[in-house]
Amino acid sequence: MFDYEALAALSAVIREGSFERAARALHVTPSAVSQRIRLLEERAGCALVVRGQPCEATETGRQLCLHADRVRLLELECQQNLPGLMLDPESRATISVAVNADSMASWFAPAMAAFAAVSPVLLQVSVDNQDHTSQWLKNGEVMAAVTSARQAAAGCNSLPLGAMRYRATASPAFMARYFADGVTADSLRTAPSLLFNHKDTLQDLWVESLCGIAIPLQRHTLPSSHAFVKATVAGMGWGMNPDFLIEPYLNDGSLVELVPDTPLDVPLYWQTARAASRILDQFSRHILAAAETALMPLSA
Repeated sequence: MFDYEALAALSAVIREGSFERAARALHVTPSAVSQRIRLLEERAGCALVVRGQPCEATETGRQLCLHADRVRLLELECQQNLPGLMLDPESRATISVAVNADSMASWFAPAMAAFAAVSPVLLQVSVDNQDHTSQWLKNGEVMAAVTSARQAAAGCNSLPLGAMRYRATASPAFMARYFADGVTADSLRTAPSLLFNHKDTLQDLWVESLCGIAIPLQRHTLPSSHAFVKATVAGMGWGMNPDFLIEPYLNDGSLVELVPDTPLDVPLYWQTARAASRILDQFSRHILAAAETALMPLSA
């Protein structure tokens, strides 16, 4: 049987980043938090927290935090179904989710906000490349993820969201400077491109689909979806930008496609932990409805 006061202390330390802030959140002393976690570590037979600034969970600690969050979701469901239960009416459950930056910067954020406005939850959102968010599920760090992985992670369900459409774009001035004689393997080798981070492969995928070979690109690195678009408009480089963020710039001529009508569609899926809770199912319905409106249908 778990000591749920100790699990709550562990979750608070990881969520807040320190024993002191966790103590304030739980309305206890830091020494009480420390004692609860020490007893939990003795029972688990291993370290659960890596002490630092901020504190981080070990692999076992992450699994226990996720378990505590699931239990809290179930408690909230009981509270909703049985209002006579003596539970704290102001307490909220935590739902952890991983999402790719371009979804977060466009369609996902409004759906997330709409759900949070009517649900007794706190959302903890982590941003990562869509090819890597499923690993957060496998590691037990999140309950749900927007991912490009169709195959469900162990213990998870996977539902199709749709495809996010990207276009290789640049400013007219950039096109005149680097691609005056056309978009070729040689011109792509010399023209600066934009890279979100080292996990970003979209530019490489588009170039290989166009040229039939991999080409080493010169790159600026900009880990921000909105900054990525702004830098493209300013002529810093060319990059793969989602339709959602560049439609007004394409309409007013601030951006043009390197090669017209050569989009790159990235399929996205919504994966969630199985047997989590009805509240998580409600969250899923918000996300699926928003994706149906915002994303391209997946090809059969």
